Amino acid sequence: MTSPLPRALSVNVARARPRRDPKDAPTGIDKRPTDVISVADPGARRVVDGRGVSGVAADHVGDGRFHGGWDRAVYAYSRAELDLWAAALGRELPNGHFGENLTTDDLDVDAAEVGDRWHVGGAVLEVRWTRQPCATFGEWMGEPGWVRRFMAHGRTGALLSVVEPGEIRAKDQIEVVRSGSGIDLPTVLRAKLGDVDLARRVLDADVYTGHRRQQFLDVLDR
Repeated sequence: MTSPLPRALSVNVARARPRRDPKDAPTGIDKRPTDVISVADPGARRVVDGRGVSGVAADHVGDGRFHGGWDRAVYAYSRAELDLWAAALGRELPNGHFGENLTTDDLDVDAAEVGDRWHVGGAVLEVRWTRQPCATFGEWMGEPGWVRRFMAHGRTGALLSVVEPGEIRAKDQIEVVRSGSGIDLPTVLRAKLGDVDLARRVLDADVYTGHRRQQFLDVLDR
């Protein structure tokens, strides 16, 4: 029996949503499904008019100090993981609820390796980084100890760069071209959180340069 092909089950964008504390910048965590998104390389992470820069047109990025930029241009999370959390929490979790631009189907996002390329719709995306959730996510979910619980699960989705710009529509198939780097996203997450052995493994794989590589060197220096 032929396995179903991976696809972008839903494509999602956010409008600015006020935070609980009005002094905080509006957030882009509340992403909602739309028919099509246009993706392009947003360049370096930066703050423009008080917000960050997304790789997805019309998508709001609240805090440009920590979100957005070329290696966090698009965020993907799998529907299967959302379903597991929905069952665990006893509540509905619609596509986009974890702040993802792409909700994938029949694709194990967290098994992706750094450098894998996804050909989807008219665009090519590359797996670059892994999400480390923040207090905004915890506030949005409203679940006690949510950030700690989500991190402990260790499957936090994929942050991707845009190699070739284009449009992506809901239900577009995803063709994965493996990089062979051997560094999957849970490894990156545990390494940057302080696992020395895994930090060495990431460094030996030579998949990062610049400040990203420095993060793993800093783990070794602690």
